[in-house]
Amino acid sequence: MNIVKIVPCLDMKDGRVVKGIHFENLRDAGDPVECARLYCEEGADEIAFLDISATLEGRKTMIDVVKRTAAAVTVPFIVGGGIAEMDDVRRILDAGAARVSISSAAFKNPALVREAAEKYGSDSVIVAIDVDLNASLPSGYEVYIRGGTEATGKDAIEWATECVSLGAGQILPTSKTADGTCVGYDLRLLRMIAEATGLPIIASGGAGELEHFYQAVMEGKASSLLAASVFHFRTFTIRQVKEYLAQKGIPVEI
Repeated sequence: MNIVKIVPCLDMKDGRVVKGIHFENLRDAGDPVECARLYCEEGADEIAFLDISATLEGRKTMIDVVKRTAAAVTVPFIVGGGIAEMDDVRRILDAGAARVSISSAAFKNPALVREAAEKYGSDSVIVAIDVDLNASLPSGYEVYIRGGTEATGKDAIEWATECVSLGAGQILPTSKTADGTCVGYDLRLLRMIAEATGLPIIASGGAGELEHFYQAVMEGKASSLLAASVFHFRTFTIRQVKEYLAQKGIPVEI
């Protein structure tokens, strides 16, 4: 088993870190630069910066905040939100990010994923897939775009497998049902995408207990574990999560 990464997530709105439940009811969780610096000190393997309102508001990711946050971190930095074209990818990587996470634009313009992967390498391109339950689809999961507000009618597993051929290096699935609830990741969703794609999967949405991180690896087959609420509101530190996983036999860098 490869080393499992712990990835605190900075969901951004109006230049502040926020966190909600089911993508709604947002509450303030701090300054992005200070949060990023703290998480580096605590041992984060990567940090995710997601400008969650950029696409809905029809604007670009706040590059100034990206630059300030990137300057404060000592680990690879993922940026997503408001990425609609290759120029956005270029600006974000030039601002200091190691990887971009593309969601709505990837779905609406799959060629963007292919072009970004060809120019910058698959390792620089993550496709984020927001999903919700839909029993009428083969997998039972439907792709949502525009910050989880717009249903597409597309089966999530089918879309994830298409992303492989486009050159995506990782998949970041987030279950709307589990997001912010702290009741655990959607293990079935993670496992289905991991098995269907063979790509590294970043587990996202629902971590609330130490066991949830372990389950995401063992049952969900995740390679990276993204979480927000438990770190922002100090339920656990990153070190506590890593020590717990190490005790359970999961390889982590401490």
